[in-house]
Amino acid sequence: MTTPPGPAPVAQRGPRHPLDPEPTRSTKARAVFALGLIGALTGLFVGGVVPSTIALQLARQARREAYASGGFLTGGDRLRRGERLAWTGLVLAAVAVVAAVVIGVVRLADAPFGHDYPPNVD
Repeated sequence: MTTPPGPAPVAQRGPRHPLDPEPTRSTKARAVFALGLIGALTGLFVGGVVPSTIALQLARQARREAYASGGFLTGGDRLRRGERLAWTGLVLAAVAVVAAVVIGVVRLADAPFGHDYPPNVD
């Protein structure tokens, strides 16, 4: 059996039931993307932790709602991008905190310990 050249034929579905809802974009997916973007942009300033955490919580809810809708809620691509941006924001915040701790420890190690007496005091 051979197939004709060209694009693959698309399987035709039966007619939709009149009471089926129209597929719509999930508003939570849009919110996850926006919060993830804000989290990634402000991640180095440690302010990205809050929007990133909220984005990840909303992403869980959006995934559950999309699964329960049976395919009538769309926006999975925005949801995935928003989750990636949220994780990026959390990683950047963690890097900023670790860098601040390391810089603080190094500066504390350079500081003199105890009282610094003049050289002519025993």
